[in-house]
Amino acid sequence: MTSTRPCFADTIDLGELYADPYPAFRRLREESPVAWVPAANRYLVTRYDDIVSLERRPEIFRANEDNSLMTRVMGHTLLRKDGAEHRRERTAAEPPLRPRAVTANWLPRFQRNADDLVDGFRERGRADLFTEFAGPLAARNLAMVLGLHEARDADMQRWSQSLMDGGGNYADDSEVWRRSDAAAAEIDDAVGAAVAHLRGHPDDTVISSMVHAADPLTLDEIRANVKVFIGGGLNEPRDSISVATWAVLTHPEVRAAVAADPAKWRAVFEEAIRWIAPIGMYPRQVAERVELGGVVLEPGARLGICLGSGNRDETVFDRPDEFDITRTGKPHIAFGGGPHFCMGTWVARAQVAQVALPTLFGRLPGLRLSDTDPVRLGGWVFRGLLTLPVEWTV
Repeated sequence: MTSTRPCFADTIDLGELYADPYPAFRRLREESPVAWVPAANRYLVTRYDDIVSLERRPEIFRANEDNSLMTRVMGHTLLRKDGAEHRRERTAAEPPLRPRAVTANWLPRFQRNADDLVDGFRERGRADLFTEFAGPLAARNLAMVLGLHEARDADMQRWSQSLMDGGGNYADDSEVWRRSDAAAAEIDDAVGAAVAHLRGHPDDTVISSMVHAADPLTLDEIRANVKVFIGGGLNEPRDSISVATWAVLTHPEVRAAVAADPAKWRAVFEEAIRWIAPIGMYPRQVAERVELGGVVLEPGARLGICLGSGNRDETVFDRPDEFDITRTGKPHIAFGGGPHFCMGTWVARAQVAQVALPTLFGRLPGLRLSDTDPVRLGGWVFRGLLTLPVEWTV
């Protein structure tokens, strides 16, 4: 006899996920860890072990998704390519992002950028750190690393948000498409100018690396990949800065721990991106018939890999909804895995754990949340704070 009991996954609303995805994720993990969700038009994969498993089988769970929203917005980026095609573009872009290059080339410049921003509001005694520090710092650092020397902080932030909105536009909102298309065209112009200059003046930036690689990328490939770096490489440090700051301000024991041992800022960063994964979901497409999480998936099945859920899987993390920098055991999966493991990992760790957090708490005495303005957050494809109003002693 066929059950007529409504399926929870059929009732999931994208607006509810934007407001707070974690209750829905918890129920999906318990009842249907690989579930067809009509509102998202894909299967959502919500358990840690299933996510780790599929990332180890890129030949079956392909990044190159048909009719990808990211491809619609940015062009065919390396994040939507597999195998040798993906390796070629990653090899061209990666050298400036390796740990040694980050330490030697970028860390001192990240510090100067952070100090310049704090200098601009330090005497005021109050600020929204999301809009006045985390966003501009991530934008300025990223433009510098990429080689977009003429791009303003405001341009980078607007471009990034427009691209992210387009990449998550599952509601097919025409105004979102208009903004993302306009941002993409502006980025194309900026990249074209940068490439023209860097062909004759190579430097240590990502665009220069792609131009002068052993197998150089074409202008269209560079433009597409710069868009994906702007779309993901700005929001992750921005959101991890603001989430980590908020967490420390609301957890006195963590604040005492980092004051006693600044090396613990790294643990704060890692726990922040587990607790609220900045990139909450990314797509994959099934290449051949396969079983995942007890569900048989046919070729062409579209998946949403929910890192925000996997990072709160109660079978992996004790008290997963709590912020705890003393965690041991399995690592978080906020940077993804497999061949597409985030290239910007070391850049993010440096600018957040080594620069942004120590600078804020070291230069703003008595840093505390505002008594009058609330902290707001939202998102599920990309999730983070929307405001972080704070005060300090002048």
